[in-house]
Amino acid sequence: MHPCRRRSPRCVSHSVEHARRRRRIRSLPGALTVALRNRRNGGRDNGATKPTRTRIGAVRRTQLISTYGVGALIAVDDRSYIVSGLDTWKNDARRGGALYEPRLQYWLGVSYFRLPPADEPPAGDGVRIRMFPRWYSCPGCKVLQPWKAFGTQEGKSVCRLCDRALVPSRFVIACENGHIDDFPYFAWVHKKTVPDTSASEHNLTLESTGRTASLRSVVIRCSCQKEASLQGAFGKRALRNLGIECGGRRPWLGFGTEQPGCDADPRTLQRGSSAAWFPITRSALSIPPWSDSLHQRLHEHFAVFDGALDDGVAESAVLNMIKNSGMLQDSRFTAEEALAAVHERRELRVSARPDSDAEAGFEPANPLRQEEYRQLFDGTANAGRGDDFECVPPERDRGLPPPPGVQRVMLVKRLREVRALQSFTRVEMPDPTGGDTPGAALSAGGVDWLPAVEVSGEGVFLTLDQRRLQEWERRSGPVHRASVLKERHELVLARRGTDTRVRPSSPVTPRYLLLHTLAHVLIDEWSLDSGYPAAALRERLYMSDSMAGLLIYTATSDSAGSLGGVVAQGEHRRLSRTLESALARASWCSQDPPCMEAEASGVDALNLAACYACVLLPETSCETNNVFLDRAILVGTPDDPGTGFFQGRS
Repeated sequence: MHPCRRRSPRCVSHSVEHARRRRRIRSLPGALTVALRNRRNGGRDNGATKPTRTRIGAVRRTQLISTYGVGALIAVDDRSYIVSGLDTWKNDARRGGALYEPRLQYWLGVSYFRLPPADEPPAGDGVRIRMFPRWYSCPGCKVLQPWKAFGTQEGKSVCRLCDRALVPSRFVIACENGHIDDFPYFAWVHKKTVPDTSASEHNLTLESTGRTASLRSVVIRCSCQKEASLQGAFGKRALRNLGIECGGRRPWLGFGTEQPGCDADPRTLQRGSSAAWFPITRSALSIPPWSDSLHQRLHEHFAVFDGALDDGVAESAVLNMIKNSGMLQDSRFTAEEALAAVHERRELRVSARPDSDAEAGFEPANPLRQEEYRQLFDGTANAGRGDDFECVPPERDRGLPPPPGVQRVMLVKRLREVRALQSFTRVEMPDPTGGDTPGAALSAGGVDWLPAVEVSGEGVFLTLDQRRLQEWERRSGPVHRASVLKERHELVLARRGTDTRVRPSSPVTPRYLLLHTLAHVLIDEWSLDSGYPAAALRERLYMSDSMAGLLIYTATSDSAGSLGGVVAQGEHRRLSRTLESALARASWCSQDPPCMEAEASGVDALNLAACYACVLLPETSCETNNVFLDRAILVGTPDDPGTGFFQGRS
């Protein structure tokens, strides 16, 4: 039985306040809580729009970018949901919900970004969720069928026959194109066995024999006397071999949004598996001139002025529009300066889009990072009070040189990062180097914005000594170790690619491994020395033939992002001490000698000498999900100390 009725979106909001609600909802601090959907509640009260649906849960705004974004599954108590598409997000960009970062906007081809909706009108009306999967089972009578078929009362999720709480299906199927659907229990049972054409109906039950902990103990039985265990259901081509194809379903976008004809192999996943949803996020730092106070004032008015210039309106008239807009109120800026900023923004719009997938591919070397690198390297001479970016050289110990191997250190006292959810994938994790990974749609219609959050904090930027780096890159040790990971990465890319005639190229080099592993050991050391937890710090790499830099900055939007302790780590005397300590820790691991002698470790064998006892970090801190790491690149190996960049430094 497969009913095709439209599912009404459920509402999820983002506040932890649960007091003024018609139904009490138990919650834990920082936890997601989702209750049943209450009836619509429209109308107006004293001029303020009421919520259209009663709140039934809460998540943090940042989680709607990284954990529970569009298309992700949320399991709470006895229900399971999928986060609905952007078409259903009802926040008002004019009431503080809009975010602007011109470089990233034009790079991603959107007009602006939006914060996930707030929980109360008029600033927002929450985020809708839809029930998924549709199939549920009863642990009492073992019946397995769509949730609607149980005939449960509104507001409840219990079996009418035995009054037991229903359980969402543990299994779903998904494909690499982002489609997701209920597990085809009926097809699995009857294609694994000879169909019984004499049976008038087919009622399914799900039972666990308990004999083993494997899928062999999970048995689906049909009233026509056919049965099959789920053993082998997780095979890569298990469903395809039975003639079960991807139906192109996109339940997060609602009924009627299917994409028939999908040729990807459907894969069985556990509903709570991390492989059910991988976010594809893009980020950029606000740098001058876009971080200046004038451009901040211009954000909300730019579309009007830009449209006027496109329509041929004279600049004198645009100047009057600027004066009458109110954007220059209580500021030191003139209308002429504002008009010059408008032209500057128009030039950026033309030049910011990537010319090709290759240019957009390797994130540490793309044009966005190149612009940031130049600004971080040069610093800011005069940062205004309202500017989002301030970068200066260390003020103390000016007579001391930076640590050996380090060319330049800059203290980023103020920075702003905008992180946007561009898309998502399922089954296969996106390429960790930031390649052009095709993702699923976030909306069914034309939406000219993406959900995003902003993070304000501080950081330390350092570059490596280019002369010493170029000499080290020619040594046989680093070249060999990098080539091993490069070949493995190319095999991974080839396995995921669709064109078998083209062998993809990996950007992994000794320089990249060095910068990445150095960032990890510094974050680990600073988490001990500065008081920041490692999860509150984040790396940002800048790597090409002309760039060799890394930025370590606060990565959280709460109070841990503004303590001032990270900037203090960039003073030359302190940096020399912490770098020395970090390298000493990296030279020995509690898992040695197996760790240092490992020929493969990590996801897809894309690490060498790296484990959680030495250089791996919380996933929120790493750009590449803890791959492309090798501490031997820093400190060498017992057999070849010269492999280490910092060995023999003076």
